[in-house]
Amino acid sequence: MRRFAFLFTICLVFLNLSAQSLFQDAEKATAGESQQPALKLNGFARGVVFGGGEKYELATTFAEVALQPQLRSHGAFLQADIRLRKGVFFNEDVQLIDFKELYAGYSSLKFDLLLGNQVVSWGRTDGFNPTDNITPKNYFLFTPDPDDQQLSNFLLRAKYRFTSAVELDVIGVPFYQPSVYKYDLFDMGANVSFAEQRLPEKNLKNSAVAARLNVDLPAAGWSVSYFRGYDPYHGFEVAAIDWSTGSPVITNRPASYLKTSWGADLAVPLGAVIVRAEGAYNITENPDEKMYIPMNDFSYVGALEANVGGLTVIAQYVGKYVPDFTALVLPELTEPLNPLAQMQYANAMIDYENRQFNRRIFHQQERMNHAVALSLTKSVGYDAWELMCTGYYDITSEEWMIQPKVTYKISDALTASLGGNYMHGSNKTLFGYASTIMNGAFISLKASF
Repeated sequence: MRRFAFLFTICLVFLNLSAQSLFQDAEKATAGESQQPALKLNGFARGVVFGGGEKYELATTFAEVALQPQLRSHGAFLQADIRLRKGVFFNEDVQLIDFKELYAGYSSLKFDLLLGNQVVSWGRTDGFNPTDNITPKNYFLFTPDPDDQQLSNFLLRAKYRFTSAVELDVIGVPFYQPSVYKYDLFDMGANVSFAEQRLPEKNLKNSAVAARLNVDLPAAGWSVSYFRGYDPYHGFEVAAIDWSTGSPVITNRPASYLKTSWGADLAVPLGAVIVRAEGAYNITENPDEKMYIPMNDFSYVGALEANVGGLTVIAQYVGKYVPDFTALVLPELTEPLNPLAQMQYANAMIDYENRQFNRRIFHQQERMNHAVALSLTKSVGYDAWELMCTGYYDITSEEWMIQPKVTYKISDALTASLGGNYMHGSNKTLFGYASTIMNGAFISLKASF
């Protein structure tokens, strides 16, 4: 409750600071000065097919219409991104209306106040953003555009611009929204299943608060940020073990954890090269007690972006340092003929294997964890064609992934995309489980208006 009182107080201060601009807007409206167009309507319709994997011949096939109206009048506005989607997702028929964004607000030269379902993206690096703690993602929505995986939160957002280059962004999220992983699709053995996720209770004690001071100057851009709440990126716990058949039948359950995160990012243009960096120190409680809670860590990304002969190159190093890392100890069966010892050993092995997999999810396999990524983009044919390829290699776990994509602009309103995803990992790794579902190719046809 104190966090929301703090947020409300900040909003009141901002409202007071921006009162002059509010009155100026009202005076302009009274004087009959020209206003922005009251209503804009954009959107698109598309069809997407993704398939060719080991587990599903056609993992997803769907048609979608997006309606993106924007209404503005004298500083007040409404913004929406409404998706109507029908298709087959992992052999399940789905028909839904997805309010990807739907919020109202007020905007002036100094101050913005927004309330509703919003997508918030923080950070200056590409794809790997340690400071991006607010927006959950649906990692199993396969489309040509990675931004489609972003899910909105209902939140209160206040922005105050001290100058044209300096902005303070304060956010309150009353209810927790997790990312979508679909662990139940993983083939982890005939005796392992996943129950529905256990979510925090919907009360203000479990709400999230975040703040970011952002500076954009010609010579450099940087920000510092703070987050306190449940992380959309979550692990899982063992919910139950059934021994009635003589062999353990394990029910796992996704579970969320509370964390505090302090972050910063930086982007500096140096001639033809842009140097980017981003990092966050993440603080949790009782990681030893609960397997789904990661240890405290420092997550960081360093990137170089350059244009070489029309080829855009983004090279990234992705790292994680776990200062209090302790290796898991493999259980031993000391009394093979003792039934009680056998039972204790089996329970210890179940705990060990699941803790090990949670550490892979959080990229905390070692004290120092390393990965690299490379993205290449080239436009050809007078920008009618865009060729793109992204690669990722986890040095610590030896997992890797490649994602090629070709986009052809048939006309100003019609675009076709063709691409794929291939990931590889050894037995019991994250990519090893996910590859049977997420490997494959996609084709998309999109008409915009």
